[in-house]
Order: sequence, then structure tokens, then C-alpha cells
Amino acid sequence: MLLASCAEHTAPAGAAPQWSTDSTTVRMAAGPQYARSAAWQFFFGTHYRSIWATPVTVPVLRLATAVPGGLVPMQAGGSYQSHTLRLHAPDGREYVLRSVDKDMSAALSPGWKRNLLRGLLKDQTSATQPFGAYPAARLAEAAGVLHANPRLVFVGPDTGLGKFKAAYANALYLFEERPDGDQRLVASFGHSPRVVNSAHMLAALRRRPGAHVPARAFLRARLLDLLVGDWSRREDQWRWATFPQAGRVAFRPVPRDRDQAFFLFDDGLVTRLVSWFAPKYQTFRATIGLENVDGLTTTARALDRTLLTSLNANDFREVADSVRASLSDAVLVRAFNAGPPDTRARLAARFVPMLRARREQLPAVAQQYYALLNKQAWLIGTDQAERFILSEAGGSLRVQLLARRPGRPDSLVVERTFNRKITPRLDLYGLGGDDVFELRGSLPQGIAVHFYDGAGRNQVITTPGATPGDVTWYTGPGERLTSRPAGVQIETDPHPELTANGRAWLHRYNLSD
Repeated sequence: MLLASCAEHTAPAGAAPQWSTDSTTVRMAAGPQYARSAAWQFFFGTHYRSIWATPVTVPVLRLATAVPGGLVPMQAGGSYQSHTLRLHAPDGREYVLRSVDKDMSAALSPGWKRNLLRGLLKDQTSATQPFGAYPAARLAEAAGVLHANPRLVFVGPDTGLGKFKAAYANALYLFEERPDGDQRLVASFGHSPRVVNSAHMLAALRRRPGAHVPARAFLRARLLDLLVGDWSRREDQWRWATFPQAGRVAFRPVPRDRDQAFFLFDDGLVTRLVSWFAPKYQTFRATIGLENVDGLTTTARALDRTLLTSLNANDFREVADSVRASLSDAVLVRAFNAGPPDTRARLAARFVPMLRARREQLPAVAQQYYALLNKQAWLIGTDQAERFILSEAGGSLRVQLLARRPGRPDSLVVERTFNRKITPRLDLYGLGGDDVFELRGSLPQGIAVHFYDGAGRNQVITTPGATPGDVTWYTGPGERLTSRPAGVQIETDPHPELTANGRAWLHRYNLSD
């Protein structure tokens, strides 16, 4: 009965836009269809239904005059829930329209499950805050995180839509710069000469040691995710602003699609049960439970382990303190001065006090986050030749990753010290190239070290009298070893399709875009 009721529910009368006399604005609710009975809300949540049902005044976007020379629709798209349309300007810049209304059922594969649950999952769009992208962008600006600049607009039956008119007319959208390509004119993208997707960035990191992501910049972005409760940060939710240097290139993170910021899910009987079994669906509240950090960060776990390994506990503490200091009370208030005037005061009264409380928890949350990531730490090489040196340092394990340079001294890429009380397992990946894993002296007990040598002619060597500790060397199928160091366990790599080289490594990530 409940599923059928949801599937058959339609928008109430009055959902059509009310045009101003000069046709420059419309007044309409973002999602009046989410208004439901008290009984329905008891089972499936109150969520943000009242905000979705509040009429707001929105400017009308006309493609012919939106930017000098107008905009031309190029490509329809959208991943998982969003309905998007790419737009091209005469100066070569691109913009995107992203639907305010979503469809969570789009995450399901076509079939009987989607047919059965579609209405229910569509209803759960009401768990998202329809105007959350506005304060998220303001907070990113204050925290020093690159970002887009969304504007809420209405697109009517615009003739400029052409063949896209039937699917895209008469709806509310977030209109913003598309983070791709040459963005030297956009300050919020760092004036980057080229913004790329995650597949490009990750492939570049594995090609050569000179490509890198400033780990502190990525951590700032991830702490902002935790602050606003945005749990949906899989790889395709990021873009990367490139900054070429002599022989190197830095990729700074640009988080996008803040659809799940301020998520409110567990206020219904059924949705609370779902959140117990799917911990990533974390509800935004004043307290960030340390036990919830795992669920809040799980969708970006592979990306986190890839990009944050170089940071130690003190780094996490310093970045958290810096982010907290950048988000003053005045900043939090100003963040909610954006968005539809009809809802600003209401949203500010609700969210600013909660953000103040969450801000003060960032240092403790950052330490929990650090401990979580370092339970199984990764250190990843490239398809070039590298040397991994392991040694004891005050009872902890010191690991140095160096680029091998024939005829010249090896060049240090990263150095980290791992405490056995925090890191019970460390995985080192050589990928392509002729790599050397060197064990010096007596390594501390309590850390299980796993070498995955990948392709190339690789070797594990020990200094005379070395005690390797708990070290396992994973070799490729049929690999002929040049040495069998004493005390090192040797196993066949169970998943060489993921560890052979940089291209194989990319299969670890969700790169659907």
C-alpha cells in the first residue's frame, strides 16, 4: 500500500510556476510533490519536505542573454541522480544546468527492483536540502577550497533549448561554471589553465612522481565535507585544477555537486533502520559522532588512502585548526545570505547554530579520521622505477619512497613514520617499473607490511643482519624472483589485475562520469 501510494503520488495543484508581469522571474516551489501525510512521514521521514514545498522567487535564465553571445546546449547528462545539461559559450567556456529536483532511483540498475522501489526512492529526494549548494560554496570560499558558483534559475520553454526543450523546459536548475578545461578567468577555480576529471588526475599520478596532489589542500576539502555532512564524495564528484611547474604538476581539488550537503535521513522509522545497515547515509545534526566518521567518509575511502598517506597526525591537527579558524561565526552567517530570499532566514536559524557546534568538533573529528585511514595505510608508486626503504625509527616504522634516477642520487618523493598502535597494516604498491623494496636493520613488530611489486623486474633486499618482522612480498603470477630474502614471506598476488601498473590501479576507483 505504501509503495503504491508513493508511486502514484503527483504534484498538488499550484505546482506550476507563477510568472512575474515582466517575465523575468517566476515563483514556484522546488518540490511540492514531496508534501506527504503525517503517517507517511512517520515511516519515511519528515526530511526537508516543508522547504521543498515553500514557493521561492527565482530569476528566469534565457540562453540567448545569459552570457555575452548566448549559450548553446551541447550535451545532456547526469550521474546517478542529477539531470544535467552542458552549455557552450562563444568564448569557449562551458556552463552546466543541474536540476534541483533529483531522482535517487536512478542509482539502481534498470529492472524489477527499480520498478518496485522507484516511487519510494524518488520520495527520498526530500532528504536533501534543495538549496544546500549555496552555503556550501560560501563556506568553501572561506576555507580556501576551490569551488563552483551556483545560481538558482528557472528555465522556461526557451527556444534556445532546441532538441532538449521537451526534457529540460519548465524546471528549476543550479546554473554554474562547468569545472573543465581552461579556467584562467575563474578565480574560484584558482585561475587554473586546465581543470581535469579524476581519471585524468589519477592516471597522471601513476605515470610519474612529478605529478602530485597537495595533501593538505585535499584534507581541507575533506574536512569541509565532514562539516556540511556531505557523504557522497566518490571520485566522479571531484575535479582537479592543474598548476604546472618546472618538471612537475600539482592538482588541487575542486569538489562539485553538493547534492547531499546537510542530508537529513533518519527521522522516519524505515529510514532510520536503513541508516543502521547503510552507515554512509549520515544525518546532519549538531554533533558529529566520532563513530559516524567512518560512514561519512566511506564513499571516498580509496581516494583518501591514495592522497592523504603523506600526512601525519600533526598535519591533520594543524589543518583542522586552520579550517576551524577560517569559519568564524560571521562567515557562517554570511554563508546563508545566499540562496532564495524566501528561505534565507529560516535556513540560517536552523543551520548556523549546528555549524558552529560542528566547527568546534573538527579537531577531534580530524584525529578520528586520521586513525581510521591509517588502520590500513597505502603508499603507492608509479610506473617509473622507485625504491621503498623501510627502517626502524624510535620504535616506529619509517618508510621512504624515492624515485630511482640512473647516474644520479635517488630523489625523495615522500617519507612517513607509522606507529604500530595506529597502523596495524601497511600496503606498498610498486606498480610498473623496476622497483626495489629495501629492508634496513630490525623492523618493529606489530605492523604487517605487504609489498605488491607489480610489473617490471622487482627485488626485495635486506641489509646484513636485518630482521624483517611481519613482511609479505606479493609477486605476479609466474614471476621469476632474483632473490629470496630471509624472513620475508612470499605469496602470489591474488589480484594482479589491480596492481600490475598504473592503468590496472585505476580499476580501484569509481570513475563513472
